[in-house]
Amino acid sequence: MSVADARSQMPVASGGIDDRSLKLAIAISLLRSKAIQKQQKQPVVSNPPSDSDALRWKQKAKERKQELIRLREDLKQAEDASHDDLFSQNATCKCFFFDNLAKSNPKRLEHDIDNRFNDVLRRRFLRQVRYRERRRKLDSGVHRKRLLDFNEVDEVEHLRSSVDFLVELCDTFSPVGEATFKIWAHQAVNFILASLKDLLPRGRNVELIEGIVTSLIMRLIRRMCSPLKDESENSVFNTRFYTQQLVRELGREPFIGQRAVISVSQRISAAGESLLFMDPFDDNFPSLHESLFIMIQLIEFLISDYLLIWSKDENFNSLLFEEWVTSILHAKKALKLLESRNGLYLLYMDRVTGELANQVSNIQGLRELKPDILDDLVH
Repeated sequence: MSVADARSQMPVASGGIDDRSLKLAIAISLLRSKAIQKQQKQPVVSNPPSDSDALRWKQKAKERKQELIRLREDLKQAEDASHDDLFSQNATCKCFFFDNLAKSNPKRLEHDIDNRFNDVLRRRFLRQVRYRERRRKLDSGVHRKRLLDFNEVDEVEHLRSSVDFLVELCDTFSPVGEATFKIWAHQAVNFILASLKDLLPRGRNVELIEGIVTSLIMRLIRRMCSPLKDESENSVFNTRFYTQQLVRELGREPFIGQRAVISVSQRISAAGESLLFMDPFDDNFPSLHESLFIMIQLIEFLISDYLLIWSKDENFNSLLFEEWVTSILHAKKALKLLESRNGLYLLYMDRVTGELANQVSNIQGLRELKPDILDDLVH
């Protein structure tokens, strides 16, 4: 743009234009014109937009792939970890949980409860339970609601899952994993007892909790009395007495213990009737015979270990107490019919009822039994 052109483009005012302002306007127009021409002459040295976007997205894809690989490795380590990896040796229990296996323990302390089940062990136990639930869901192909979450407040579902975990642990017992079984069985028992200690005082969902506890007792007793056919002789012994010990330890809670006595005594009555009509040469006779002694022994342990503790519990149910005493007496009558075959059955039941009568006579709160029940117990 020339000076003449710049002058021709300037508007002409009626009052005239100041020469100094005119010159300034012309200079500004010239500078703008030169700047525009300079920009138009410079070559564009840059990659096409499409190439730049492709490189950027390629880099992002590479980073995302590396992140997914790391996540898959972490997930694989979590799912494939063995029990010992999940539960470090530093956290294993030292409480001699199975030391009194099938042995009486008259010096059991009233508050002989392992208080080491702290939050760390609780989280580790829940982690293992969640791992087993996830594996069972994958094996069965059933999509179930995820029950376990550290932030979930529904402790009833935690209780149900821990019960399933303990029963599955007994069902999959093998001598090879005996040490691992002891660790996780102990933690499961402690978790169940701690859950009931928190849930029962609230007085909510009592029927639901009772159903879970009843299911636990029945499944454990069935496992104790019905070993798998492919188990070896030593494995059968361990499974039966380990399961008996689990019921015995769970029985320290009167809500479990009293219901366990009822269930076991009813099963003794049924077993006695079955033996009465069973051929002694039947293949199932030895197993049923051994189960009877294990069940009688379990009732004796529960009474001698915990009856005094149960009677002092504020939630002790007197009606339930009368019910299981009556059930024991019925079991004794059922075994009396087998006295001609094997007098040991009745002898052991006499020892149980004798221990029960002795406890009732020494505990003032238990002397309010109905007279007919008390007479049958004493005689």
